[in-house]
Amino acid sequence: MTVKAVKMGCTAPNVYSKVPDGGWGWTVAFAFFFVEALTYGIIKSFGVFFNDLMESFDETNSRMSWIISICVFVQTFTAPLSTVLSNRFGHRLVVMAGGVLISTGMVIASFARSVVDMYITIGVISGLGYCLSFLPTVTILSQYFDKRRSLVTAVASTGECFAVFSFAPAITALKEQIGWRYSLLSVGVLQLSIVVCGSLLRPIIIQEQEEVKAQPPEEPTETKYMLENEQTRTSIESIDSGVEITTSPSNVPGKTKAEPKSEEPKEHVQILAENNSTPPEPKTKLLDFSVMRDYSFICYAFFGLFATLGFFAPSLYIIPLSLSLGIGKDHSAYILSAMAIAEVFGRISAGWVLNKKPIRKIYIELICVVLLSVALFAFPFASEFWGLMTCSIFFGFMLGTVAGTHIPLLAEDDVVGIEKMSSAAGVYVFIQSLAGLAGPPLAGVIVDTTQNYSSAFYSCAAGMVLGAVFLSLVRPCKVGLCHCSQRGVEESAVGAAPDLPDDFIDMDIGKGENSGKGENSGKGENSGKGGNSGKGSDSVV
Repeated sequence: MTVKAVKMGCTAPNVYSKVPDGGWGWTVAFAFFFVEALTYGIIKSFGVFFNDLMESFDETNSRMSWIISICVFVQTFTAPLSTVLSNRFGHRLVVMAGGVLISTGMVIASFARSVVDMYITIGVISGLGYCLSFLPTVTILSQYFDKRRSLVTAVASTGECFAVFSFAPAITALKEQIGWRYSLLSVGVLQLSIVVCGSLLRPIIIQEQEEVKAQPPEEPTETKYMLENEQTRTSIESIDSGVEITTSPSNVPGKTKAEPKSEEPKEHVQILAENNSTPPEPKTKLLDFSVMRDYSFICYAFFGLFATLGFFAPSLYIIPLSLSLGIGKDHSAYILSAMAIAEVFGRISAGWVLNKKPIRKIYIELICVVLLSVALFAFPFASEFWGLMTCSIFFGFMLGTVAGTHIPLLAEDDVVGIEKMSSAAGVYVFIQSLAGLAGPPLAGVIVDTTQNYSSAFYSCAAGMVLGAVFLSLVRPCKVGLCHCSQRGVEESAVGAAPDLPDDFIDMDIGKGENSGKGENSGKGENSGKGGNSGKGSDSVV
């Protein structure tokens, strides 16, 4: 089936007969690359400002970590709001508004005079903007692709890794020239380009071709079957009188024969009118909470809740850990850069593997989460540069396999499917908000208690192990629900069978016999009549 795109202007939605797996989706993927870089890339690179902020505001490391915690919490907590606004006003307008909020928060934060000001500007204002920008972009990107969804999403999400790799040294060099305040101001102005990326997110409409539904001019099978049954009943009832009455359209003259022909043009006119007119858009729920009744989604949401503990804390504490082990600042920066590069390869590799068919993607994700847990447990055992570098590369690669695929996997049938992807993503990220708020401060409390940065990775590893447990339950829950629904359908089918008449099949069997007898009797009568007429003529002569 050929994909047909109907374009009605640069601002109108793209209308396809099926998921295009390309087309304008490549432009959306390009926009998502930069949105990812300017959202999560900046969040992960914000650690370069920590020492400067602590010196300027005379605050501790734990209090400064609340900036990112509040930002991540607001970003994930307001995910249902992002879903509602996207379904109401469209993805494009919401992402553009989010870009304005992100830039505004960063610019105002450059004039902050206390850490509380940073909580409000970066934590609340920019955090809300991050949610409005990221979630609608990844949602509409999933709608443009089907077979290539995993690969395209994984490759486009590498923008975050390239941002960490490039922004960290660039911002560090910029701080030495103009200071941290003007550097933060420059970052805020750069993030205003998210508005341009949002303008590229054209909505998509999948509209099946109406002519496929048109029936051929011949009578439907059900109508023929009903007429045959009606004919059978009539012939059986009229057998006593010796007259066979046929109600088929070919034998009944007059109105009975003309009725089917008079209805056919009306049907064709109606189908043509539906094809020429613009079909009304189906009403979409602003937020469909029915996904909360799906046990497979509940397990997947708990996986995201606990796995989030291991997403942000390692990138924030890897440099303090390396410094505590006596590693220089330059080598510490190399470790962070190596982690970012490894994450790029992890995202691309995961997308390539998940793009293969047939494959059960949820099991591949489970293997990656287990290996990511092993990487987090390995950090406390590193005691020198190369050991920490090895752990960072392994962690970055496995983090890329999970971070780039855990949200797009919501579109798979093992979780909720593409139809409920938008609402499921909002609820899923909302549930992650608690872990996003508690993750970095929890690691900071453990560090303050043990006076050892390596112990911060234990809380991340514990959360990832719990996430793996819930992820392993997603597929069994989905299969169990499918079996229950299938059993219910079978029971309903069995219950509906006695409604059929007992002589339903017997009528059709008796039809052939009665028709045969009628033909034979008719022939006998005709022959008898012919003989009688012959005798009569002889007598007259």
